[in-house]
Amino acid sequence: MTSLNAAMAGLVASSLLLSGCVPRIELAAPSTPITINMNVKIEHEIHIKVDKDVEDLLKNKSDLF
Repeated sequence: MTSLNAAMAGLVASSLLLSGCVPRIELAAPSTPITINMNVKIEHEIHIKVDKDVEDLLKNKSDLF
């Protein structure tokens, strides 16, 4: 046998041996449902700086808005 044939024979023999060593893998759904708790609090603050004349106008004419 040539070295190439011996290498091929070794490769085939090792692949046959390794094919019998496959670990068993099992997948199963969990017995309890998955719960995701998303308590999110969002706060916004808007600060508006207005001119004194505009501020007086808004105070005097409160029915504008």
